Amino acid sequence: MSVFKKVRDTFSLLRSVDMEQLAKINQQIDLSEAMKTLGALDERQLKGLMKMLKTKRKKGKSDLPPIDGDFYDLDLKLTEEQRKLQMDVRNFMEDEVRPLVNDHWNRAEFPFEIIEKFKKLNITGVPYEGYGCPNLPFLMEGIIAQEIARVDVSISTFFGVHSGLAMGSIYLCGSEEQKQEWLPEMQKLEKIGAFGLTEPNVGSGVAGGLETTCKLDGENWILNGQKKWIGNATFADVIVIWARDEDSNQVKGFLVRKENPGFKAEKMKDKMALRIVQNALITLENCKIPESDRLQKANSFKDTAKVLRMTRAGVAWQAVGCARGAYESALKYTRKREQFGRPIASYQLIQDHLVEMLSNLTAMQTLVFRLSEMQDAGLLSDEHASLAKVFCSMRTRDVVSRAREVMGGNGILLEYDVARFVADAEAIYSYEGTKEINSLIVGRAITGHSAFVS
Repeated sequence: MSVFKKVRDTFSLLRSVDMEQLAKINQQIDLSEAMKTLGALDERQLKGLMKMLKTKRKKGKSDLPPIDGDFYDLDLKLTEEQRKLQMDVRNFMEDEVRPLVNDHWNRAEFPFEIIEKFKKLNITGVPYEGYGCPNLPFLMEGIIAQEIARVDVSISTFFGVHSGLAMGSIYLCGSEEQKQEWLPEMQKLEKIGAFGLTEPNVGSGVAGGLETTCKLDGENWILNGQKKWIGNATFADVIVIWARDEDSNQVKGFLVRKENPGFKAEKMKDKMALRIVQNALITLENCKIPESDRLQKANSFKDTAKVLRMTRAGVAWQAVGCARGAYESALKYTRKREQFGRPIASYQLIQDHLVEMLSNLTAMQTLVFRLSEMQDAGLLSDEHASLAKVFCSMRTRDVVSRAREVMGGNGILLEYDVARFVADAEAIYSYEGTKEINSLIVGRAITGHSAFVS
């Protein structure tokens, strides 16, 4: 290199250097030593160093990627109106419900004050036509279930029991008179519903083994037996009770009013999951129900199964919401929590857990999205809903476990939300058909052989 070129390059370098900034750096490090170190780096190392320095200078905490569990942008498939409704529910859950849930979950009490605020959303009975219901696609029922469960699974369960199981039973199996009597007020949340199928001794075997009985006596039916795990039942105005007819041995449905003589609902205590949900042990002792309150289109368990098929898809969406809430909470935590001078989100093992969680979540989201599309197209079968329930409830367990893992000891504290998701995922895993029962439904469909014990 010529002397002239060296002088020219040196002059150009001096013009580009901020001498004041250089003086500040010289006060903090030995510049001559730094120059020797830099001079010893090869081209690849220098490029890596510059990339790191530029990233640190350009990207502060405020420029981190948004925390969003919808990695494949499935929300873009929604219409503008559907997206607005989704965000209305999300904002409601963030503003009105999130501040309340940990305290109420800890005390196993229901925040009744949110019901009045819930009314303004007009989301009850989403897929039903008439009776004041929105008549929106089943896809939106799923989206709403996800958004509610993303903040709290208990509130999602309250909503699913009322809007899905109770209203759905009346909508699918009730007479026109029964629909007119109950659905408009239930849609406005003026009346609250519950759904009584599971019993103390009968869970998975409800199809043929109900111990709660009904017998026609003149113009009335006499119900005897018990129901267990019945959400909303401690304060519901109407409880759909399924019972076995002593004469025909067929399953029938009844609209039991809370004031009916012979009806008693006792709050179940000491649960480790869904603590906000007010589950009850129901006792029916010579409970007299008029024929007018028998669901007129529920004459066998096949009719009960219609309701379960419709709502099981919603439970799969609920599992997705639980997983999404846990993933987003964990991601937020790892970006704030620092160890050894760096956010733990910058460590390889933490990122591996986060990616595993996101992979499971994204697979679940795409599955339930397609499931709801099939439901809206009239293509949904029992095995489709069951496969979604099996897969999503299993993967949710994995997601919440990893969320707990990356948070260390803080993962068991309610203030970080994940502990609640971990516990509530166990309830999702069991209700609306266990993993085993739903697997047998899918197995029967793909093999042509029933493995159920008859």
